[in-house]
Amino acid sequence: MDKIRVTGGNPLRGQIAIGGAKNAALALMPAALLTKGGLSLGNLPRVSDILSMVGLLEQLGVEATDDGNMIKLTAANFTSTVAPYEIVRKMRASIFVLAPLLARMGEADVSLPGGCAIGSRPVDQYISGLTAMGAAIELENGYIKARAPKGLIGTRYVFPFVSVGATESLMMAATLAKGDTELVNAAREPEVTDLAECLIKMGAKIEGVGSDTLRITGVGSLNAAVHDIIPDRIEAATYAMAAAITGGDVELLGARAAHFAAAQSVLQHAGVKMEQTEKGVRVSRPGKLMGTDAMTEPFPGFATDMQAQFMALMTVAEGASMVTETIFENRFMHVPELVRMGANITVHGTSALVRGVPKLKGAEVMATDLRASVSLVMAGLVAEGETTVSRIYHLDRGYEKLEQKLAACGAQIERFKTAEAA
Repeated sequence: MDKIRVTGGNPLRGQIAIGGAKNAALALMPAALLTKGGLSLGNLPRVSDILSMVGLLEQLGVEATDDGNMIKLTAANFTSTVAPYEIVRKMRASIFVLAPLLARMGEADVSLPGGCAIGSRPVDQYISGLTAMGAAIELENGYIKARAPKGLIGTRYVFPFVSVGATESLMMAATLAKGDTELVNAAREPEVTDLAECLIKMGAKIEGVGSDTLRITGVGSLNAAVHDIIPDRIEAATYAMAAAITGGDVELLGARAAHFAAAQSVLQHAGVKMEQTEKGVRVSRPGKLMGTDAMTEPFPGFATDMQAQFMALMTVAEGASMVTETIFENRFMHVPELVRMGANITVHGTSALVRGVPKLKGAEVMATDLRASVSLVMAGLVAEGETTVSRIYHLDRGYEKLEQKLAACGAQIERFKTAEAA
């Protein structure tokens, strides 16, 4: 099994290219199921979650052609409408095939999903929304079995709480539903907007893009399209915080500051300097790192996927900070590992009080989920001595060539195999 070894003490300096947004790609790829024509996606991140999604789509009969720069997904002929447990268990985003399969084929059997153990993340809104559109859905033997033999019907659906995945799924379903659909209290994340813009290129009729109310008029069929995925705002924010924790100076090539404005505001309060450049965003920390508070919220608020990285940053800030998690109930699993490195963190329910310490110390730590894993690498970048991070398969789900990108900016970091796996 692979591990990552980090020796702290080197400030990051240089440039880091930001890849395509994983969370956008995982919804865009299943959109190919909505049309017989091919969907060509550029700027696709090459991470393990993407490979898992390709495997799932191929299981359904999608032809995937990858030339290294762009992947073309063609769903002209389905061989199956079943997303099996063996594939779905690896990645929660597999649930995204449910709505487009049901909308186009009138049926779908999708295993209940897996992924990071960061909270319950129920699929209730997916099911209730599709049911409101006329689908008959049963949960049987660990599968969501959905049927709409006469097609889906447009409806007005109000999300009980903001859900990116449910918004994206119901938007895809509505593109082929009969009549008009109105989605109220819809998620506004850049990834949702990216999917909407791609669907419009495919011939969908969608109004209100970027707002909390989406209006979709169903069409008989969608056509082929070519679409470039937006840059990954979570990756950009991660490297911004890595530059800040080391006191470095890094230009994030391709990053769009508007996509993580809330995080930028919090970081600036902490003493981090960020400025838009012709090529992206430049991040530096000219002075001391100051403790500041952050609370996760749906977009345009501070993203939950940035919380673990921010907490790692605050462990070495002057003073105290309060980090509050409002999205997922189990997203403080990185705390015990950071404490092993000398961090002073006290958890009170959904909030964590972080008292900055003069220095962290290297230790053997274990990743528990995707963002927790990169927060431990970040801590290792500034810790005294050597830090070894295990279970980095979580990391590989969302970060492409992380150790190469960091090493190119001066980090002392390497991936290695344990003796048992060698």
